[in-house]
Amino acid sequence: MERITGTVVRGLRTPIINKGDNLADIVVDTVIRASQAEGFKIQDRDIIGITESVVARAQGNYASIDAIAKDVRNILGGGTIGLVFPILSRNRFAVCLSGIAKGAEKVVLMLSYPADEVGNHLVDEDLLDEKGVNPWNDLLTEQDFRRLFGYPKHPFTGIDYIEYYKSIVMESGTQCEVIFSNNPADILVYTNNVLACDIHTRSRTKRILKAAGGERVFSLEDILSEPVDGSGYNEHYGLLGSNKATEESVKLFPRNCQALVEQIQASIMEKTGKTIEVMVYGDGAFRDPVGKIWELADPVVSPGYTKGLEGTPSEVKLKYLADNEFAGLKGEEQKKAIEEYIRNKKGDLVGAMEAQGTTPRRLTDLIGSLCDLTSGSGDKGTPIVYIQGYFDNYTK
Repeated sequence: MERITGTVVRGLRTPIINKGDNLADIVVDTVIRASQAEGFKIQDRDIIGITESVVARAQGNYASIDAIAKDVRNILGGGTIGLVFPILSRNRFAVCLSGIAKGAEKVVLMLSYPADEVGNHLVDEDLLDEKGVNPWNDLLTEQDFRRLFGYPKHPFTGIDYIEYYKSIVMESGTQCEVIFSNNPADILVYTNNVLACDIHTRSRTKRILKAAGGERVFSLEDILSEPVDGSGYNEHYGLLGSNKATEESVKLFPRNCQALVEQIQASIMEKTGKTIEVMVYGDGAFRDPVGKIWELADPVVSPGYTKGLEGTPSEVKLKYLADNEFAGLKGEEQKKAIEEYIRNKKGDLVGAMEAQGTTPRRLTDLIGSLCDLTSGSGDKGTPIVYIQGYFDNYTK
C-alpha cells in the first residue's frame, strides 16, 4: 500500500534530569523504549532533538549572581558601566542584571526603542509618529520617555520594564540611570566602559562602540566564558543563552554539545544498526504575529548537531509544478510526472523558479524550530523530540 504519512514528530517524556545524570544513556533508552511502546521502527535519517535545558542541567552548568558580579568587576573595573540593548525578559536578563549591577558602582542602562532586539515593545510604534519622535536619531532620558509615553506595560507580562530593571539595579546597592537610544555610541557620553547586552547584533554593536572611542567594550559572551570560583561557564557564549534558575542563579547555555550528539548517534547505531541524526536545540527561530516577539533569544538555535543536519533543504514547490510545468496533466499522469521531476531535480536550486517560496533556511534552524514548538517551555515534560520522515519527499 502507498504510504500516506509524511513527517511525524513525537515529544518523548523522560525522568527529571539532574546534575550528574548520564544524559546520553537516558536519551537512547527513552527513544528505544518509546519505539517499543508506540510501535514505530527506528529508521536511518530519523532525527533526535534534545532541548538545551536538560543538557545544561545534566552538566550542572549554573552560576550565581556573585560569580557574575566578580567577572564583571574584573573585566569592566567596577565603576560606572553602560549596558547597551538588553532584551526585556524576566527569564533571560533580570537575574543577569542583578549580578552585573553588583559588579558596578553605577549602571547606565540604555534601552532600544520602540522594541528590543527580539520584539518586546516598550512603546507602540504609532505613538512615535504621534509624538514626532525619530528612534534612529533621538536620545531620550527617562524623564523624556515618561513625559512622552507615560508608563506603558508589556502586553504579555503586565510589567513596566523600565521601572522593573531600574529597581533590580538599585536593590543591588548600585546607582542607576536609564536612557533610550538605538545608536550604541550614545552610551559613551556617560561612560567608556560598556557591556553590549544584545544577542544577534552584538558584533556590530561592539564594532561601533570601539570605533567611537569606547575603552573597555565587551558583550555578554565575555562574561563567564571561564569559571569563576568554580562556577559554570560557557567558553563560546558566556552569559548568552542563559535562563533564570533561582533568584540568585542562572542556568548557562550547555557546553560540549557536539560530543554529546555524536555519542548518542554512535550508541543508537550500536544498538539498532541505524544511522540517525541528533541535535541539541534551544529557542526556535520564528516570530509571533500578534505579540511581534521573535522567539530566538539564544545565540544559536542549535549548539551541536551531527553532520547529516548541515546545509539547507533543496526542494521544489509542488504547487508551482502543478500550476505550470504540468498544468495540462491530471490525476495519475500528473502525479507520476511530478514524481519524476522531483527524482531528477538538480542539487542546487537557488534562484530556480520551481523552488520559489520554499525559503531555504538552515536545516538546524528549521528542525530546531519544529522541536521547540513541539516541546514548548511549559509542563509537557517532553525534552526529547523524535522526528521521522523529515527528509522524505513526494516520491517516497
